[in-house]
Amino acid sequence: MTLHLAVALDGAGWHPAAWREANAAPRALLSARYWAGLVAEAERGLLDFVTIEDTLGLQSSLRGAPDDRADQVRGRFDAVLLAARLAPITRWIGLVPTATTTHTEPFHVAIGIATLDHISGGRAGWRARVSPSPSEARLFGRRQIPPGGGADSHVRDLFTEASDAVEVARRLWDSWEDDAEIRDEATGRFIDRDKLHYIDFEGPFFSVKGPSITPRSPQGQPVVTALAHARLPYEFAAAGADVVYVTPHSAEQARDIVTEIRGLSGELMIFADLVVFLGDDAAGRKARLDELDGAELISDAAIFTGHVRELAELLLEWRRAGIQGFRLRPGAVPYDLWQITSGLTAELRRRGEFRSRYEAGTLRELLGLPRPVSRYAEAR
Repeated sequence: MTLHLAVALDGAGWHPAAWREANAAPRALLSARYWAGLVAEAERGLLDFVTIEDTLGLQSSLRGAPDDRADQVRGRFDAVLLAARLAPITRWIGLVPTATTTHTEPFHVAIGIATLDHISGGRAGWRARVSPSPSEARLFGRRQIPPGGGADSHVRDLFTEASDAVEVARRLWDSWEDDAEIRDEATGRFIDRDKLHYIDFEGPFFSVKGPSITPRSPQGQPVVTALAHARLPYEFAAAGADVVYVTPHSAEQARDIVTEIRGLSGELMIFADLVVFLGDDAAGRKARLDELDGAELISDAAIFTGHVRELAELLLEWRRAGIQGFRLRPGAVPYDLWQITSGLTAELRRRGEFRSRYEAGTLRELLGLPRPVSRYAEAR
């Protein structure tokens, strides 16, 4: 069975000093050509999809607050708009931008991701995330978030709101039936109005009538993904996502996480995140970057440093623990991305564990996920 592989793209890489690598391109980070090159490389490596990081505030070394550092990358593109730019110049790879649920309207997110699915021919996904940051809340001025994210009840409210946002998006994606567009010039009927549906969503955070302004997309519903570290986000992912990214630090911990999530959902795909520094001098490169940054890299995900053969062994060991796929975070781009797309995939292919060509045209098909039927078509 082909191992599912994705990469998480974020600027020059996941090490904050990666932009100072000799083969980095700091002057090109905020250019379409730079991102096009990264995604083309990921597609050349036959990866399932790429995720594009995004937040509502500037990157920071502090949790939930801005910092004053001038020696790290600051500034990024809107992930959904960037993915739409990359869609026409790629053919097979899935595109999964991040969009925050806390301060954005689900109607806008839903039509943006649906549009991406149309533009890409069925390769769109969405990484839904919450924002517990007070500094991000101040950018909008509509609500106050307590320092540090506040009490447990407040964090739970953020995830409840996120669950409602995902549900609204899914209903809007279903609000056009597949054959709602007639486009019959002879009769003058462009759409069948009976196949457009009000969603009439009412909840504590949103009241959305619908329907969407964007017709039903090639996948029916784009793939929804979420990053989760603990029980509450596991519950959020199990309730509304298709794919969850988890952060075990050992095979034993991976097995425990899989067991916990399977108690919540038997259908949710489980990917593990890993920060990776690859190659013969991986440890030396990471040490130099740590020195440039003035601190050893710390991450929510496990940090792997070593040869692609060793990484292949680890991935297969974790798969035996129940992990179905991996989202790798390259420590430094482009070098660690090259190591993934050329070295790691070749090593896995040699073991019969990775594809030699793309065998599906949509992201859902590539992941083995079914295409949902519109709930309103079923009701009608």
